[in-house]
Amino acid sequence: MLSKRRWTTTGAGAAAAVLVLVTGWQASAADERTPERGLYQVRGADTAAARTDVDRAGVDVLGVRDGGMEVVASPEQAAGLRGQGLTLTLQGDWDALLAARGGGLSRTAAADFPAGDEGYHTYAEMVAALRETASAHPEIAAVSSIGSSHEGRDIPIIKISDNVASDEDEPEVLFTCNMHAREHLTTEMCLRIVERFTAGYGSDAGVTAAVDAKEIWVVPSQNPDGAEFDIAGGEYAGWRKNRQPNSDGSVGTDTNRNFDYKWGCCGGSSTSPSSETYRGPSAASAPEVRAVQDFVGSRVVGGTQQIKGHIDFHTFSELVLWPFGHTYDTVTDGMTAEEYARFESVGEEMAASNGYTGQQSSALYVTDGSISDWMWGEHKILSYCFEMYPAGGGIDGFYPPDEQIVPQTTRNDGAVDILIANAT
Repeated sequence: MLSKRRWTTTGAGAAAAVLVLVTGWQASAADERTPERGLYQVRGADTAAARTDVDRAGVDVLGVRDGGMEVVASPEQAAGLRGQGLTLTLQGDWDALLAARGGGLSRTAAADFPAGDEGYHTYAEMVAALRETASAHPEIAAVSSIGSSHEGRDIPIIKISDNVASDEDEPEVLFTCNMHAREHLTTEMCLRIVERFTAGYGSDAGVTAAVDAKEIWVVPSQNPDGAEFDIAGGEYAGWRKNRQPNSDGSVGTDTNRNFDYKWGCCGGSSTSPSSETYRGPSAASAPEVRAVQDFVGSRVVGGTQQIKGHIDFHTFSELVLWPFGHTYDTVTDGMTAEEYARFESVGEEMAASNGYTGQQSSALYVTDGSISDWMWGEHKILSYCFEMYPAGGGIDGFYPPDEQIVPQTTRNDGAVDILIANAT
């Protein structure tokens, strides 16, 4: 139903081609010049505190796994990290890799993803897929909106329930995707959830039981402006933030540092508008963040929050993360030992189902103003961040070939079911 084109599950050839591209760049150019934006492998940041220091250096942290970090850094930033005793290995010129991954086309208006990745949904195709689903399953699916982006794009949400037109007294579950613009695989993850819980209703016993017992909400793109900018012209931009202008002439707020809980509290975001983790001038200053917060707030009925479980999907590193991100502590203001134990138990169960690694968010590095911290801190919603496929991969980490859409989204079916079962 939601497939744009025929999907296959054999992506090894395409992935290998990108790997050859990366290693080819290293062999021919890594020792000849230092790029303005280099892709580096960082070793030596073996603790959460050390990784937090790397993040605070202003680099763009792409992924963290097995003791290593992948970052994009300027020559000055790279030199500063080496001065801290860290080992940095240049993997390639980030801008050259982006251009090559997208086919090297000029950045003009584009109607689709770069050639070879057309299996991903553009914003227009995502909206059309949701409307098609609601039309095909009117008794259990309905599309509405949580608000608008900075550039005026609607942020659609789909509700899936056995009595979709009624606000039933049932636990609710929320799935959100595409917080960061370049993480397009996450939109496909949300569309997989939509397809599974509509097309499978009445024939799949587990799906039917979930839809009958819960109200399921799905937001496939929280950052439509950024996502569209990232693919404009058939060349990936590596764009992370939204498209809201800043006072210094730069563009973009990191919406996952802009939520109104412990905003800017703990050195887990940047005050610099040019930073990839810029937290914005004030909490919830990004319209996309306000839209999510307002929707979740609207689900407080009779003084009780109806949403009981939430996953926010990201890429990449293959991790299941739980709150809090703003502190290394497990038992702290807003989190009892019993509550943390529940987060850990459910998180580890989900990680066992999909082969990810489960851990507290701050075990990577400190973040503040994140959606999962806000979901729990403000509303006591059992909220997780999934970092999807791959475990690592530089440029290809954000842009896996579209042949990976099916295997990497279906890989999370079990985890989704576990979250729904625990949303009580």
